[in-house]
Amino acid sequence: MVSDTPTVIDRVVVHTDDILTALEANVRRDAGAVLRVTPPFSGRIRARLHLDGQEATYDEPRPIHIAPTRLVGSTPAFPTPDETDDRLRERDDYSLDRHHAEHTDAVDEWRRAVATSIADSVALDTSAGVHEVTVVTLG
Repeated sequence: MVSDTPTVIDRVVVHTDDILTALEANVRRDAGAVLRVTPPFSGRIRARLHLDGQEATYDEPRPIHIAPTRLVGSTPAFPTPDETDDRLRERDDYSLDRHHAEHTDAVDEWRRAVATSIADSVALDTSAGVHEVTVVTLG
């Protein structure tokens, strides 16, 4: 069933990589990345990566923007290049190539850890009030 009312949604389907990319973009550069659900709404609906504020005004019904932080539980802090630098220098093992490789590995490890903490459900803020839905991940 398709509707203008978001309360018909019972499952939001989202790619795991979209959640991770949104989180990373917001940590690295405060990008305003969200997962957007667009009308018309249905029981099972996709949430896609979107940059908030990059659109014109919306007609009714408005899309629903979900902050990526609401889709994950407790997560480790995002690794910074400075932390990688400090670790390498403490071991007296610094080189630009090692720094790049270690930081890439640290980010990959962070993404794997966060991917295991994706929530089973999320409360959507809708014009009809808060509406709890199941989160289904792809990938």
